[in-house]
Formats: sequence, C-alpha cells, structure tokens
Amino acid sequence: MHVLITGGAGFIGSHIAAYHQAKGDLVHIVDDLSTGSLQNITLLLNEPNVRFHEADILVWPELERAAAWADRIYHMAAVVGMRRVLAEPTKTLAINIAGCERLLRAVRAGGWHPRIIIASTSEVYGAGDHAVYKHEHFEEDADLIFHSGFNSRQNYALSKFVDEALALSYAHMHGFQVTLTRFFNTIGPRQTGRYGMVVPRFVEQAVDGAPITVYGDGKQTRSFIDVRDTVRALDLLAGLPATAGEVVNVGNDREISILELAELVRDRAGSRSPIQFVSYEDAYGAGFEDCRRRRPVLDKLRSLTHMSFQWTLEDTIDELIAAARRKREEEAA
Repeated sequence: MHVLITGGAGFIGSHIAAYHQAKGDLVHIVDDLSTGSLQNITLLLNEPNVRFHEADILVWPELERAAAWADRIYHMAAVVGMRRVLAEPTKTLAINIAGCERLLRAVRAGGWHPRIIIASTSEVYGAGDHAVYKHEHFEEDADLIFHSGFNSRQNYALSKFVDEALALSYAHMHGFQVTLTRFFNTIGPRQTGRYGMVVPRFVEQAVDGAPITVYGDGKQTRSFIDVRDTVRALDLLAGLPATAGEVVNVGNDREISILELAELVRDRAGSRSPIQFVSYEDAYGAGFEDCRRRRPVLDKLRSLTHMSFQWTLEDTIDELIAAARRKREEEAA
C-alpha cells in the first residue's frame, strides 16, 4: 500500500509513518517542519520504503503527483498547540483551511480515489459555557455552538470544522472515500510541551523538580489517549468501507482532572515538585475560556472498530518519565 502523510514529521504523523513503515507499506512523508521535527523521523529516513519531502503543502508543486500515487492519505498538516493557535490566529485559519482544500483539489485532479483520513479536533465541541459537554452530548452528531466576534482559540476549531465541511462536500460531489476523526488529547513519545501540551509539560517539571504549573483551579477534566492507540484506531477506521463519510471521535473515555493528573505524574516520578496554580490570564492572556469537561463519547468508534485500548494513562506517563530522565542524563554527559 502507498501511504501519504501530510504533517508526517509531527507528533501523531510520525507515529503513523512508523506504523505503516513497519507493516512494509511505501510511506511518503511531507512536512514543512514548522512544528514537526526531523528528530521525530530520523530512524525512518534510512528505510528503503520511506521517503521524505520538506515542503509546504500550500505551495508544494508535487502535491497532485503524490496524491495520485497514494492508496491512503492521512492529512495531519495544521497549525497546532494552544500557545501557537492563540499567538497566530490568522495563520491558523489560513493554513488549516487552505492546506486541506488544496489537498482535496489535488486528489480530485489526480482522478484517483484514495482512502482519506482528515484530522479534526474535539475543540469543535466548544469551550467555556458554550461547550457541548455542558449538556453531556459530546457526540459526533451534536449541534455545535460558536461565539460571535473574535476569539483566537475558536479560530482553530472553526478551521477544523471548515475542513470537515470541505471533505464531506468533496465526498458528496466526487465520491471521495473520506473519514473525519475528532482527536481528544493524544499523548505519548515525541510529544513536546513547547506549544502548551499539558502532559509533557508536567513530566518535564516533575523530572526537573520544578513547580508543576496547573492552570485555573485544576478541577477541569480531560481524557487522554496514547498515540499508539490513536494510530491503531485510524488504521482500523481507514480499513473499513462503512466509515467513509463519517465523523468519528478518537480518544479514550477515562476522565481525570488536571489537578489529579499533576499529582499522578508527580507520584509516578517520585518527585517532590510543588503544585503551583496559575491563572488562565497569566498563562494565556485576558479573555481565555476553558472547557470544564472534555470526555469523548466513543459509541461510534467502538461499534465500527471493536477496538480496545492497549495503553493505560499510567503506562504512557511511566514511559515519558523514563524518556525525560534519559534525555537529562544525555544532556548532563
């Protein structure tokens, strides 16, 4: 099978690439390295069934040829991370929407019908008082509510919702075999805390003995899925004809508060780091709204794929702590 991965040097994209390389598929990774990293795919670059292009899919001239070559496409390229989304609101909209639309046009021009997975986000369900989960309907067919006026965090959700609408429209008009996956807090090896990701930030702070910074009161809850379970879910969804044209939540429905998460990381690391509360205003600036609960409804994922999770939250945290300690030892040496 020929697999094209846009954003393939990013956190999730690099794991998708490694998964398909190990299966013997021919893998084509495209990434402009704006948030992805060559370090994420270093071990893959010498493999005969992997090729890499450092390119921006907004202007990359080979996109149509790559799309026509692929049997399966994972579109992962996007502006991601809360800090970057808040700092670059116009770029978030422009890159996320234009990149997805150009990929879909390239597939159309190629006259070929690959299986397409489009990465969306749980952010489309909203934040603050507008969060869908306030009414306990974090389901794929829930009506979505967006603010009027400017909201830089919302730009990410809007861009991804437009990507969903574009993909479903191409599917309706041109028979594309596309599945939209709404990701919920994916964590695991190679994820960085640089752009606001909470688990790697907590792990780094605990290993360093630094204060573990919890934003808000820490009572907000999230659900975390290991990236390797995410990749398995995507492969299962892509392999099923019944998922074409569907929007599917991809996550783990175990719920934990952020304060409990900080305590769990600290305990697993055997750290004495104090827990320090930081206001949302100090962390992100004035006007930031958070979602109090974010736990996916997974009925559709389970009914379609029958998958079970192989990684617990504790498993992933232990691996991340061990990796962080190895990194500190290497730096010290």
